[in-house]
Amino acid sequence: MGGAGSDQHWFVDALGDAQRGAADGLSSLYREFHAPLLRYLRAREPKLADDLASETWIGVAQRITAFEGDRRAFAAWLFTIARNRLADSRRASIRRRTEPVAEISERADGTPAEQIAMDNLSAQEAVCLIVRVLSKDQAEVILLRVLGDLSIAQVAQVMGRDEVWVGVNQHRALRRLAGRFPIKVLEPK
Repeated sequence: MGGAGSDQHWFVDALGDAQRGAADGLSSLYREFHAPLLRYLRAREPKLADDLASETWIGVAQRITAFEGDRRAFAAWLFTIARNRLADSRRASIRRRTEPVAEISERADGTPAEQIAMDNLSAQEAVCLIVRVLSKDQAEVILLRVLGDLSIAQVAQVMGRDEVWVGVNQHRALRRLAGRFPIKVLEPK
């Protein structure tokens, strides 16, 4: 899409179209943000990710006219809606007393996680690996920073934590990943 200016211009146009009710505006936002949203939800609740993503986009469509902000603020808003839908789903599941979802296991062929990381991973495989290696909070911080492209302040807002807590968890997560895999791990911007 070019530089940051053209990226921002595209976003302003798509948002304006969506807020005026033009289907192509919401479609443009969906195309841009859906894949990272779905990866985040699949990492948090694999069996319900598609349904939760749909519910999230319905929530976006219902409240898009009230949204104000730039591309990053939209990403924070989108991931907040998704996180709230996830929490609602989990609360409903507890009330229904359903069986818990089994954790994601190692690959059936016995390939160690280290080898998987060194191979060309699909984005979803990389997300699943992060979830397996890191604590729940660390994984969520990294997923929101990378998939959501959220700032530390935005992650703190989404998770209901302070910025120091987010920064510490991000640092620990990146150190853990760097210690586990012989690759250079860069801090998100």
